[in-house]
Amino acid sequence: MNINNLISIVKKKLIDQIEIENIQIEDKTFLHKNHIGNQKGKYHLKLIIFSEELKNMKKIDSTKKIYKILDIELKEYIHSIQILIS
Repeated sequence: MNINNLISIVKKKLIDQIEIENIQIEDKTFLHKNHIGNQKGKYHLKLIIFSEELKNMKKIDSTKKIYKILDIELKEYIHSIQILIS
């Protein structure tokens, strides 16, 4: 899977299951380029999510919700994920 497809899938899944006012997804894969655990086809994503729903939850609960929604992508295509909620 290429990064553009992954970003589209992640965005759609999150928007379909969480009330989101705005979402930005950045490819930060270059940050892991020379790491020992870096694998081809695994990406580092930075999610910037504007959501009252998530903002009103405890951070651990909002993170668990996102991880549950992105379970397959996290197992198959995402090496690292950074989540910022506003």
